[in-house]
Amino acid sequence: MGEYPKALTEHLLRWQRQAPERLFLAERDGPSSWRRLTYGETTDIVVALAGALLDFGLSAERPVAILSGNSINHALLTLAALHVGIPVAPVSPAYSLMSRDFAKLRHIVDLVKPGLIYVEAHAPFAAALAAIGEAKIPVVSGDGGGGKKFHDLLSSRGHDERVRRAHGSVNEDTVAKILFTSGSTGNPKGVVNSQRMLCANQQSLARSWPFVEVRPPILVDWLPWSHTFGGNHNFNLVLRNGGALYIDGGKPTPALIRTTVDNLKEIASTIYFNVPAGYEALLPFLEEDDELAATFFSRLELMFYGAAALPQTTWDRLQAVSQKTLGRVVPMTSGWGATETGPLAMSSYFLVNESGVIGLPVPGVEIKLALVQERLEIRVRGPSVTSGYLEDPEATKKAFDEDGFYCTGDAVIFRHPDAPEAGLKFHGRISENFKLQSGTWVNVGAVRTAFVNALSPLLLDVAIAGENQADLSVLAFPSVAACRSLIGDHEAKLSIEEVLRHPDLQRALREKAAVYNRQYPGNSTQIARLLLLATPPDIDAGETTDKGYLNQRTTLRRRADKVAELYAGGGNVIELA
Repeated sequence: MGEYPKALTEHLLRWQRQAPERLFLAERDGPSSWRRLTYGETTDIVVALAGALLDFGLSAERPVAILSGNSINHALLTLAALHVGIPVAPVSPAYSLMSRDFAKLRHIVDLVKPGLIYVEAHAPFAAALAAIGEAKIPVVSGDGGGGKKFHDLLSSRGHDERVRRAHGSVNEDTVAKILFTSGSTGNPKGVVNSQRMLCANQQSLARSWPFVEVRPPILVDWLPWSHTFGGNHNFNLVLRNGGALYIDGGKPTPALIRTTVDNLKEIASTIYFNVPAGYEALLPFLEEDDELAATFFSRLELMFYGAAALPQTTWDRLQAVSQKTLGRVVPMTSGWGATETGPLAMSSYFLVNESGVIGLPVPGVEIKLALVQERLEIRVRGPSVTSGYLEDPEATKKAFDEDGFYCTGDAVIFRHPDAPEAGLKFHGRISENFKLQSGTWVNVGAVRTAFVNALSPLLLDVAIAGENQADLSVLAFPSVAACRSLIGDHEAKLSIEEVLRHPDLQRALREKAAVYNRQYPGNSTQIARLLLLATPPDIDAGETTDKGYLNQRTTLRRRADKVAELYAGGGNVIELA
């Protein structure tokens, strides 16, 4: 595995010495311009900010909580806190901007006990701040509304020696971040991320992908820093290897996907990271816009997906676009990990031609496969694994087995049983599985992936129903854009309900489902009926995360009336078998 530093910001100091004029961070500050910071400029600001945070009396017991999304200010504040041993708790903006009751946000604030809260702009977060009692906690905002302005913190100069002493006390066991689980089965748990976790994980990644040390990565990335994929894997990849990060203000939603398209049309990544929903949203633009595709693939070395299963049809379409654009296929790969594992624990660091392969353990990580409910659960041990959950000793104890391996709850299978070196494939969440009336186990993850793949691009995701029933049914979340396109409603004149009832759409779904059912005829895989849902998954209720992972059990429980409708029959149910 090799040696790695004791603190993440040692990488920042290294690049300040070796390449101070090299671009590190960029974000839009106008329709056609970028605010840019070099490694030298970033380091100067981080040191000044670190002194200001010490002036606030922040410490390991009084962390920083960041409620807003990705931004240069967010990055600077995070690096400054980490530099002097102050933990950072980046919180999903959805808990402030999309929530109605702010229950999860209040839980997080009560658990973390921050000494300072940061928001990029005060007005959008005013209701959330009021709900958590902002008068009790100092608030800093990018625009200065309702509290201290971020820019004013930079006036804290003359603390260099104090900052050096504080940085000198940071070690491998110092808490760097508190990252929160999705909270889809209850209140979010605070995962303790130490400096060792972050540094060791990047060392493992560099040993898996040695090319990142030869050619510093250039990323255009939207993935939220409140999650380990964007905030640890991607951000730290750029920092460790002296790369450049262009912060993408877009998202894979109808309202924001064009922002991503505009950014990708201007800036070419060397590695592109996204979740399956992100690739699904981007693909139509890549397929139809040759100028976008030319820029996107011009220096792209690798495409990577994570956080959820990628339909094979999406994989194939991405490869086809790269072949059309370049005359060759850009490699695509994935890996596997969790908030508790830093995140990277498994990586497909060899060429594959199929979706779902998570590869082999990365250097420094041990993997155990344990038999649970007739399936292989993946368990992890190593320097990039968390020590536990903040203020939750019971959950921490349950999370580890007798040998100190973190129990993930994820199932895997061997890609080729007679060739383990070919790697593992993700095989769903064990907790999502259930038995049919016949006593047969249903592998929900595998069924979901195969069915969504078969009905792509018309469905975004499905919840598999059928526990203690004679057969399987699905609650389906449609891709409204794809459905409108199929029926020719290009100007969106029809309501969503009218689209979902359209006979051409229902005929297409039946035809695609028939192909799936012929391929998967078993009782534990065949889908008997389908119900299209007009309302998307509710993040506030834990049905989904802001990265788009659908919680099966929560969705079925909250929509029990729809499950009952599936099995009672009716005009809205589409019979498939």
